[in-house]
Amino acid sequence: MDTPILDFAAHYAASGALRLHMPGHKGQGPLGVEALDITEIPGADSLYQAQGIIRRSEENAGALFGAHTFFSAEGSSLCIRAMVALARQRALAQGRPPLLLAGRNAHSAFLSAAALLDVEVAWMDPPPGGSYLSCPLDGPGLEARLAAMDPAPTALYLTSPDYLGHTLPLADIAQVCRRRGLLLLVDNAHGAYLKFLPRSGHPMDLGAHMCCDSAHKTLPALTGGAYLHIARHAPAELAEGARQALALFGSTSPSYLILQSLDGVNRYLEAGYASRLAAFLPQVQAVGRALAEQGWALEGEEPLKIALATKSRGWLGLEVGQALAEQGVVCEFADPDFVVFMVTPETGAAGLDRLVEALGRLPRRAPIVQGPPPFRRPRRALSLRQAALSPQRLLPAEQALGRILAAPSVGCPPAVPILMCGEVIHQTALDCFAYYGIQRCWVVDG
Repeated sequence: MDTPILDFAAHYAASGALRLHMPGHKGQGPLGVEALDITEIPGADSLYQAQGIIRRSEENAGALFGAHTFFSAEGSSLCIRAMVALARQRALAQGRPPLLLAGRNAHSAFLSAAALLDVEVAWMDPPPGGSYLSCPLDGPGLEARLAAMDPAPTALYLTSPDYLGHTLPLADIAQVCRRRGLLLLVDNAHGAYLKFLPRSGHPMDLGAHMCCDSAHKTLPALTGGAYLHIARHAPAELAEGARQALALFGSTSPSYLILQSLDGVNRYLEAGYASRLAAFLPQVQAVGRALAEQGWALEGEEPLKIALATKSRGWLGLEVGQALAEQGVVCEFADPDFVVFMVTPETGAAGLDRLVEALGRLPRRAPIVQGPPPFRRPRRALSLRQAALSPQRLLPAEQALGRILAAPSVGCPPAVPILMCGEVIHQTALDCFAYYGIQRCWVVDG
């Protein structure tokens, strides 16, 4: 597979050209990669008007993923916003007000998109006693939810895999969406590699109309490299409008280093990645068995994510994350209940062994029985847009009782809000904030 962006940048770096254009480093600097860091010079193409080397590379990626594929140098966050914009346009073209049905474990980028585009969202709640990071759904459950909705939603937005490695039965859900005439949008940021499993688990193969993949999360791309995929069976106007939807939110100065990285991933994927992944999966499964023998409880079923529910072994997830960091093993995410590790074939057998050994050094302790505070759906006082664009004030959480949340009060990772913009902060929400270490929150001022 050719790598047109990589080749162009390498040729330009070797040309000795006098750079009287951006960036200001002029190809020189302390990182050692500045010579490859270019801008939209002649021949370099332009991301949101791609007709040359970028378009060729995107078409290469589309051939690998079996979709209309568009690059993002601003992560899946940009792709999520573009998906919401396209779903909104589709609904309006049908003469319907846009209404998205979504799980409450949506990434904060989804909230900002809905607020900026003035899209209404109907939320599906996490299960009682479960983590706010997961929102289970199956085909019959979706049918029941849709039967109770009036008006009907115009699109369904789901996160699969979620941060704890749970995946949804997208094929069954997609069948319901087809019967009901709904667009199916999937945040697949953590699952770009699912396409290359022995049996694909990728949303494009399971019936979704659109999805985002963060190539930088599970493939060897630089941070910020992502894909917007639009299914070939999806309405034609979605792919036709994709670049404009991305440009609506994206920077006019995308990183060419990231674009080169995505270009290089194409060749990496073509050159035997599926075989390397298939050989690595049994090693990850063996790690799961070894950790279970140590007494750790595993969560989720995503193949390259090792998520541990730590309290049954007497540890808070945060404590495990800290203890491992002291051994030089750095997790992806930890909260009071879970610790999450993301592995890829680049981790290698030695890296997996190191993880098992590090966890094995932590002594078994008495189980912790306290779980997260129960979730209670808050009352909505304002729309997402009204709250997000209102004057705001930052308050200590304990002073926010009864106020209206203006912005998500959660960091990244996991960037999954506990409360949504426009909802009234009740005592249960404050209990959740305290449990997850949220000390301050933005509220509507007035």
